[in-house]
Amino acid sequence: MTRATCSVARHRRRKRLMKLAKGFVGDRKNHVRLTKDAVMSAMAFSTTHRKDRKRNFRRLWIIRIGVAAKINGISYSRIIHGLAEAGCGLNRKMLSEMAIRDPESFAAVASQAKKAIA
Repeated sequence: MTRATCSVARHRRRKRLMKLAKGFVGDRKNHVRLTKDAVMSAMAFSTTHRKDRKRNFRRLWIIRIGVAAKINGISYSRIIHGLAEAGCGLNRKMLSEMAIRDPESFAAVASQAKKAIA
Protein backbone atom coordinates (compact mmCIF):
# COMPACT_ATOMS: atom_id res chain seq x y z
CA MET A 1 0.00 0.00 0.00
CA THR A 2 1.39 3.37 -0.96
CA ARG A 3 1.68 6.21 1.52
CA ALA A 4 -0.76 9.09 1.08
CA THR A 5 0.87 12.42 2.02
CA CYS A 6 -1.70 15.09 1.20
CA SER A 7 1.20 17.07 -0.25
CA VAL A 8 -0.71 18.85 -3.03
CA ALA A 9 -3.43 20.03 -0.67
CA ARG A 10 -0.87 21.04 1.97
CA HIS A 11 1.16 23.08 -0.52
CA ARG A 12 -1.97 24.76 -1.85
CA ARG A 13 -3.11 25.61 1.68
CA ARG A 14 0.28 27.06 2.62
CA LYS A 15 0.54 28.97 -0.65
CA ARG A 16 -2.86 30.56 0.01
CA LEU A 17 -1.73 31.50 3.53
CA MET A 18 1.55 33.00 2.31
CA LYS A 19 -0.28 35.01 -0.33
CA LEU A 20 -2.45 36.56 2.40
CA ALA A 21 0.71 37.40 4.39
CA LYS A 22 2.25 39.42 1.55
CA GLY A 23 3.84 42.55 2.97
CA PHE A 24 4.24 41.19 6.49
CA VAL A 25 7.63 41.74 8.12
CA GLY A 26 10.05 39.28 9.74
CA ASP A 27 9.17 35.68 10.55
CA ARG A 28 5.47 36.49 10.16
CA LYS A 29 5.84 36.25 6.38
CA ASN A 30 7.66 32.95 5.91
CA HIS A 31 7.11 30.65 8.91
CA VAL A 32 3.83 28.81 8.57
CA ARG A 33 2.83 28.74 12.24
CA LEU A 34 3.61 32.42 12.83
CA THR A 35 2.11 33.41 9.49
CA LYS A 36 -1.12 31.62 10.31
CA ASP A 37 -1.54 33.53 13.59
CA ALA A 38 -0.62 36.84 11.95
CA VAL A 39 -3.07 36.36 9.08
CA MET A 40 -5.91 35.32 11.39
CA SER A 41 -5.49 38.39 13.58
CA ALA A 42 -5.09 40.65 10.52
CA MET A 43 -8.36 39.33 9.11
CA ALA A 44 -10.16 40.00 12.39
CA PHE A 45 -8.77 43.54 12.56
CA SER A 46 -9.63 44.22 8.92
CA THR A 47 -13.30 43.61 9.69
CA THR A 48 -13.19 45.91 12.71
CA HIS A 49 -11.26 48.61 10.90
CA ARG A 50 -13.64 48.53 7.94
CA LYS A 51 -16.45 49.37 10.37
CA ASP A 52 -14.33 52.02 12.14
CA ARG A 53 -13.50 53.82 8.89
CA LYS A 54 -17.14 54.83 8.42
CA ARG A 55 -17.27 56.14 11.99
CA ASN A 56 -14.04 58.12 11.55
CA PHE A 57 -15.18 59.76 8.32
CA ARG A 58 -18.46 60.85 9.89
CA ARG A 59 -16.51 62.42 12.79
CA LEU A 60 -14.27 64.24 10.33
CA TRP A 61 -17.26 65.61 8.37
CA ILE A 62 -18.94 66.81 11.56
CA ILE A 63 -15.78 68.60 12.71
CA ARG A 64 -15.39 70.33 9.33
CA ILE A 65 -19.03 71.41 9.23
CA GLY A 66 -18.82 72.66 12.82
CA VAL A 67 -15.80 74.86 12.08
CA ALA A 68 -17.35 76.27 8.90
CA ALA A 69 -20.63 76.88 10.72
CA LYS A 70 -18.83 78.81 13.48
CA ILE A 71 -17.22 81.01 10.81
CA ASN A 72 -20.74 81.76 9.53
CA GLY A 73 -22.02 82.56 13.03
CA ILE A 74 -24.08 79.44 13.77
CA SER A 75 -23.40 76.25 15.74
CA TYR A 76 -23.22 72.77 14.23
CA SER A 77 -26.37 71.53 15.90
CA ARG A 78 -28.35 74.60 14.83
CA ILE A 79 -27.21 74.35 11.21
CA ILE A 80 -28.20 70.68 11.05
CA HIS A 81 -31.56 71.45 12.70
CA GLY A 82 -32.12 74.41 10.37
CA LEU A 83 -31.37 72.34 7.28
CA ALA A 84 -33.79 69.65 8.44
CA GLU A 85 -36.47 72.32 9.01
CA ALA A 86 -35.78 73.84 5.58
CA GLY A 87 -36.09 70.42 3.94
CA CYS A 88 -32.56 70.54 2.55
CA GLY A 89 -31.38 67.12 1.41
CA LEU A 90 -27.64 67.70 1.77
CA ASN A 91 -25.83 65.05 3.77
CA ARG A 92 -22.84 65.63 6.03
CA LYS A 93 -20.33 64.47 3.45
CA MET A 94 -21.53 67.00 0.88
CA LEU A 95 -21.73 69.79 3.47
CA SER A 96 -18.17 69.03 4.48
CA GLU A 97 -16.96 69.18 0.88
CA MET A 98 -18.80 72.46 0.37
CA ALA A 99 -17.25 73.91 3.51
CA ILE A 100 -13.75 73.17 2.18
CA ARG A 101 -14.03 73.70 -1.57
CA ASP A 102 -16.79 76.31 -1.88
CA PRO A 103 -17.19 78.48 1.24
CA GLU A 104 -19.54 80.94 -0.53
CA SER A 105 -22.15 78.28 -1.25
CA PHE A 106 -21.74 76.92 2.29
CA ALA A 107 -22.45 80.43 3.58
CA ALA A 108 -25.63 80.49 1.47
CA VAL A 109 -26.69 77.12 2.93
CA ALA A 110 -25.94 78.41 6.44
CA SER A 111 -28.11 81.47 5.84
CA GLN A 112 -30.95 79.20 4.66
CA ALA A 113 -30.61 77.20 7.88
CA LYS A 114 -30.67 80.42 9.95
CA LYS A 115 -33.85 81.56 8.17
CA ALA A 116 -35.55 78.21 8.74
CA ILE A 117 -35.04 78.26 12.52
CA ALA A 118 -35.67 81.98 13.03
